[in-house]
Amino acid sequence: MRAVIQRVSQASVTVDGETVGRIGRGFLVLVGVTHSDGRAEADWMARKVAGLRIFEDDAGKMNLSLADVGGALLVVSQFTLYGDARKGRRPDFLQAARPEIAEPLIEYLLQQLRAQGLKVETGRFRAVMEVKLVNEGPVTLWLDTADVVRGA
Repeated sequence: MRAVIQRVSQASVTVDGETVGRIGRGFLVLVGVTHSDGRAEADWMARKVAGLRIFEDDAGKMNLSLADVGGALLVVSQFTLYGDARKGRRPDFLQAARPEIAEPLIEYLLQQLRAQGLKVETGRFRAVMEVKLVNEGPVTLWLDTADVVRGA
């Protein structure tokens, strides 16, 4: 499971002109699922995202978490995180899990994040989405469970 986390002052997702998810301060989390991912990867990702301390404290250090600042999450499924563009000019997406595998795992991830008391908004699975954000900082992180979960 891969995630790109962006610290935002606001973010939203629109599908066919309808806003389906919107947050103020928090994280926009783009999440991709690969074939070997399961609940262990989703559990790790949920704990990691919820615990990230990337908001500044009074001293200007990144020391505060989402819970500390009353932040929210906007989680958007993003199969293209598993795109491989090393050869040719058009990426292949062979490493991205099929929707019937990815969607339930994304739903499980959302449940795990909500279980930690976080406000979670989402995009719409398999829809063409327009994502708007104001990246605060900018702060952007990349997380990949490949080494930490299976390698642990």
